[in-house]
Amino acid sequence: MNLHRRRFLSISAAAMAAGPVAAAGAGFTRWRGEALGAECEITLHAPPGKAQPALDAARAALRAVETQFNLYDPTSALARLNATGRLEAPEPMFLALMELSRQMYEATEGRFDPSIQPLWSALARGLDPETAQAQVGWSRVRWDAGAVRLAPGQALSFNGVGQGFATDRVAETLAAHGMGRLLVNIGEFRGAGGPWRVGLSDPAHGLVGTRQITDGAIATSSPRALSLGGTAHILDPLGRRVPRWSTVSVEAETATVADALSTALCLMRREEIGAVQARVPALRRVTLIDHAGDLVTL
Repeated sequence: MNLHRRRFLSISAAAMAAGPVAAAGAGFTRWRGEALGAECEITLHAPPGKAQPALDAARAALRAVETQFNLYDPTSALARLNATGRLEAPEPMFLALMELSRQMYEATEGRFDPSIQPLWSALARGLDPETAQAQVGWSRVRWDAGAVRLAPGQALSFNGVGQGFATDRVAETLAAHGMGRLLVNIGEFRGAGGPWRVGLSDPAHGLVGTRQITDGAIATSSPRALSLGGTAHILDPLGRRVPRWSTVSVEAETATVADALSTALCLMRREEIGAVQARVPALRRVTLIDHAGDLVTL
């Protein structure tokens, strides 16, 4: 999944050695790699010998996610769905992300919508977006245990949630292997056994604050970090709005929720964001940075 989204969060922690598996000192181990088009980093409170089996399992979990959701691998489940409009006997993981996407679509009243892919593709290729905009619409996607079915002309992309989903899968795998203090960074962050401190930055205004993760997740989106067809790369599935915020950072129980909402809330007014908070119990805090660089915490 070659994601074209930049995240403006950085770990503030002790300096650690580089490498696929690196001892980090003071009983910590760090692994660095790449998955889902993003640089990955896993930090564990365990020496390398104890951490290695958990890291092996985490890397296997990442590979499993990529086989399902890599948009640009023609053999992935998602690519096969987009090519034919139908995916027979979807894996439980695929169905799980479909259900989570439905929940986020409803909570944001349509501003989170994985069926945005035709519009993204049209803008990236310099084509007229009007026809593609008409193909967007999660409500026309159908799925059950037997198959996922798209309406004619539709295609899905989980670029707005896939990294968060992978982050959760890895964190849960590590916890199942006895890792109680961990930080996973796959473009989004999920930590346990903290505190872990991260910096919150905006592409136009730089570092604007820090946030602390104890047991939970944080994701950040900055619409103008990338231009797509002359516009911000976060697109409105409803075709009505441009992004209202320079950066949105979301703290939640899971990285999947944080990732999905950090995308959608960029398009929403402050009062609408308050309504989303009321609908999503897993959502803990939202930080908004406006175009003047002013910061608002909800």
